[in-house]
Amino acid sequence: MTMIDVQQTRKPLSILSPTNDPWDPIRSLQQYGRHRLTSVEMTVSNLCNMRCEHCAVGDTLVISEPAKLPLKQMLERLDEVEHLETISITGGEPSFSDRTVREYMVPLLQYARSRGIRSQINSNVTLPYSRYEQLAPYLDVMHISFNYTSAEDFHQIGFAKAGHQVSLETATKLYERMIDNTRRLSDTGVLVSAESMINYRTFDKMDEIHRLIVEMGCQRHEVHPMYPSSFAKDLPVLSRQQMLGAIDQLLQTRDKSVWMLFGTLPFYQCSDHSSERELLRRLANEPNVTVRNDPDGRNRLNVNLFTGDVFVTDFSDVPAFGNINNTKLEDLFDKWLDHSLAQSVNCHCPAAACCGPNLLVKDMYYKDVNFHERTAISD
Repeated sequence: MTMIDVQQTRKPLSILSPTNDPWDPIRSLQQYGRHRLTSVEMTVSNLCNMRCEHCAVGDTLVISEPAKLPLKQMLERLDEVEHLETISITGGEPSFSDRTVREYMVPLLQYARSRGIRSQINSNVTLPYSRYEQLAPYLDVMHISFNYTSAEDFHQIGFAKAGHQVSLETATKLYERMIDNTRRLSDTGVLVSAESMINYRTFDKMDEIHRLIVEMGCQRHEVHPMYPSSFAKDLPVLSRQQMLGAIDQLLQTRDKSVWMLFGTLPFYQCSDHSSERELLRRLANEPNVTVRNDPDGRNRLNVNLFTGDVFVTDFSDVPAFGNINNTKLEDLFDKWLDHSLAQSVNCHCPAAACCGPNLLVKDMYYKDVNFHERTAISD
């Protein structure tokens, strides 16, 4: 494959910051007056060296996997997306295979640089640093999951569904490698964004988790409530009040020099609960804090590179609604927007810069609520 000339950028890249988050669908909605496909996520692996209890795609993980579609086919489909601003690469553990790193991930990142768009990889960064070293020169965001206060936590959570015994010693080595790899990637200039989920294990430990994330050199801490689905559907569900408490604790103790990004919060300015509206106002006024609207199905689609099937997201229960073998991504995106499920959550409140709930949030907390009939409440 001919290497892409990464020097030939079509437009300058603006620094990623709390005022510049191209993954947020509110940007394209405000720019174009409707949702546009500006982000494409690609699943490049169903292999993983871990089996986390909270994994959203655990049901798809395998021991061996079939061949992927030709990369050329994916690049041609990306070329057809007129307003593309970001790509994301996910798995499984995308870097599990060095061959996948070399033959798919590096060229995809080079493509992003050549086109002047941003890139993200979702990884547990527990593999040898040489895997990530190949990616670092072209990568913008390394997104990792971090829900631990110790190696013991990592062992218990990260291998809860391994199906076989994993020793604490083995887990500790991976935990320490993850921390070392994170620091090394940060030192190269990659924005390492550590995501923590507010769930039954973490809701009263968020301050300690945040402290460790800062010590690891991460430039951003993402915080998302956990919504049990697929592989993790049997985990306990927190109340919205418990989530409020966890976020309040975090805001009181956080390092304000680190960008904190909240996502998929089940709180809206149209809420009947004043405490939820008050939290959103507080988040809006906190320095280095942003609340991202969910991109899945709004400005982003997921492509499975083994089959070519296209989904709202890699962990959605919504079946594939097309395939890149015979359809352009933008045509599939328009088809999704016309879907009754998309219409059920396709609301927009300009006053609150809000795109409404995603499907998981609506199903869990707002099953009988019609968001099209609600408006932001001014206190």
